[in-house]
Amino acid sequence: MSKSGYKDLVAWQKGMKLVGLIYDVTDGFPANEMYGPVSHLRRGAVSVPSNIAEGKAHYSNRDFVRFLRHSRGSLAEIETQVLIAEQRKYLSVEQAKQLAEQLDELGRILSGLINSMQDHEGAQSSRLGTQD
Repeated sequence: MSKSGYKDLVAWQKGMKLVGLIYDVTDGFPANEMYGPVSHLRRGAVSVPSNIAEGKAHYSNRDFVRFLRHSRGSLAEIETQVLIAEQRKYLSVEQAKQLAEQLDELGRILSGLINSMQDHEGAQSSRLGTQD
């Protein structure tokens, strides 16, 4: 695994952008939803770059992949919450579409990173004559 920091990862950078978008759109939610969808969306969004950073700090491909998968799971959670918020009319169709595009892009980036890390792990195991 590369020794560069998590802040250099496009996935982390996009995750941080997602956090900002989620905070911005949830500012317009009704006050009575602060402990429901607002809290859930914000915690899910914060979880994405946080898991990327934590996984990268473990300095193990296997751990990093596990944390990247957690980030991808948080994206699915956020997507569900966005759909609910759109259905409840807390988000406009345009806001939901913008978020869906961000979620989709970040999901593809995470999947590519996961595949890359798994390929690297497999190649390393083959060189060492071990199995994963």
